[in-house]
Amino acid sequence: MGTPLESGRALQQAREQMDALFRLVRPGSLYKRPIGERHRIVFYLGHVDAFDWNLMARHALDVPSFHDGFDRLFAFGIDPPPGELPGDQPTDWPGLAEVEHYQQRTRATIDQLLGDVPEQLLHAAIEHRLMHAETFAYMLHQLEYGNKLAPHQGRPGNRSANRGVCRAELLPIPAGPADLGLAAGDAFGWDNEFQAHAMEVPAFSVAQYKVTNGEYLEFVNEGAEPPFFWARRDAGWVFRGMFSEYPLPLDTPVYATHEQATAYANWRGMRLPSEGEYHRAAYHGPRSSNLNFRYWDPIPVTADDDGTPRPMQLAGNGWEWTSTVFAPFPGFTPFPFYRNYSEPFFDGAHYVLKGASPRTAACFLRPSFRNWFRPSYPYVYATFRMVTS
Repeated sequence: MGTPLESGRALQQAREQMDALFRLVRPGSLYKRPIGERHRIVFYLGHVDAFDWNLMARHALDVPSFHDGFDRLFAFGIDPPPGELPGDQPTDWPGLAEVEHYQQRTRATIDQLLGDVPEQLLHAAIEHRLMHAETFAYMLHQLEYGNKLAPHQGRPGNRSANRGVCRAELLPIPAGPADLGLAAGDAFGWDNEFQAHAMEVPAFSVAQYKVTNGEYLEFVNEGAEPPFFWARRDAGWVFRGMFSEYPLPLDTPVYATHEQATAYANWRGMRLPSEGEYHRAAYHGPRSSNLNFRYWDPIPVTADDDGTPRPMQLAGNGWEWTSTVFAPFPGFTPFPFYRNYSEPFFDGAHYVLKGASPRTAACFLRPSFRNWFRPSYPYVYATFRMVTS
């Protein structure tokens, strides 16, 4: 990562990215729970700094705790099975002033210790915070519009005209190896990214574009349930954007669950790509411009076209579901400093996503990075494209 000064700057930039999201929440709304399966907002105000403290100060350097109760209270998020929602009340959580004091003291102490923190742990702390800059955006998206403050940039600028249903051409991808994972010592990666290995992928064809709202609307008109981010109003379907509702843009990718994506692909006589097939397709396709916090909402699937017959937006403008169940690579070993990062989710109940969303930080654009969620979880900026054998 470089010198302690460079490391400090990277950590400070990650802090600012997350802090900016909290400034969008009206103060009286910090104890709300916009997503039922997650903690209240105040938890995340303390969580990212408690993670840094527990990892860098306590685990790495054995610095004595100054608030053991908060170290434990804010240590871990939750991912309950469907139907098992948390039942805590706002009064069960500490006051805002206490949490902010804990945050400030934690940061001040860690800043003094940065020169002694192992580089791997500093990487983990920064990426963990940037992960939450995205997952907290999912939560902020579900907060009522009156409880958040819209910044100057809301919807994507310079959108193309809504060109209706965009039929994706199927492009042939030749058989060949897919290189997955990272080799030890290559670069920082999370435990589920190791070890590097190759797998042979048979020839297949992949859609040039992600499936659009316009295409999915045909499925809904045939009786399928509408996506979570849509709403029916008197004038028709609208997209529930981050800061406002607006007429459903038919040319942007549909945000859908894995279950919905699979059902749509089956309806079209196709399927979702495997993780290996995604890698083969991504080798041939460019990234979208809509990533690394560029916009809040998706842009048209054709917005990044370069005039070549290649799969477009394989990274950016929405994570892409795969048909691959999240599982360890050969040689997997959990990180000793964060044993519950991956291993608890090797349960057959989570699926791999690849690529990036509009709110994904640039550091996660490495090909080896793996995201995962439950197949029915509706809040993710998750898109999909189809393949045929």
